[in-house]
Amino acid sequence: MADSSVNDRIVELVRRGDRQALGRLFEQFRPRLRQFLRVRMDGRLAARASESDVLQETYLDVSQQIDEYLRNPRVALYVWLRGVASQRLQKLARRHVYAERRSVSRERPLPAASSAALARQLLAGGSTPSQHLCGAEMRHRVHAALANLKPDDREIILLRDFEQLSNGEVADILELSDSAATMRYGRALFRLKELLKQSSSDPESPL
Repeated sequence: MADSSVNDRIVELVRRGDRQALGRLFEQFRPRLRQFLRVRMDGRLAARASESDVLQETYLDVSQQIDEYLRNPRVALYVWLRGVASQRLQKLARRHVYAERRSVSRERPLPAASSAALARQLLAGGSTPSQHLCGAEMRHRVHAALANLKPDDREIILLRDFEQLSNGEVADILELSDSAATMRYGRALFRLKELLKQSSSDPESPL
């Protein structure tokens, strides 16, 4: 993604009504929005619409709403774009998928690299049997442990470790202070680590 000064110049062009600049601005954030969709897109919806389809519809929504955002930008630009993408995803889900809600970690496989990195972070230096688990098994246990967390804990881990948002962005999305977001994230990681240690030490664990 381009640095903030480049984006600021593009935003100014958009503010002046340059629609081509809006396209360039959206492209700067496309990789992050695609990562958001990889984490959040319901597997049943993914069978009917691709990430590119959702991004295309999101861009149309952005083009209709950007002027209103620029008049009163209450959150960072990416946080707003993510919110527009989230609304589009919800509309598509209502259109294509039954209203049944289940844990996001069971709707679609979460990114493998993020799962592996999180497992290494939480279990580094330990002497648990998790050291001997293969990558696929460890990812499975991460996903299962996430599904067994409380919703608030699961949500902040998905935001930080799978969508790879900054603490400030997470604070904006959850409407928390930066310090409160940091504390919630730390508590959630601790609880997830305890679940992983428990499941790794107990072969009969449902995780």
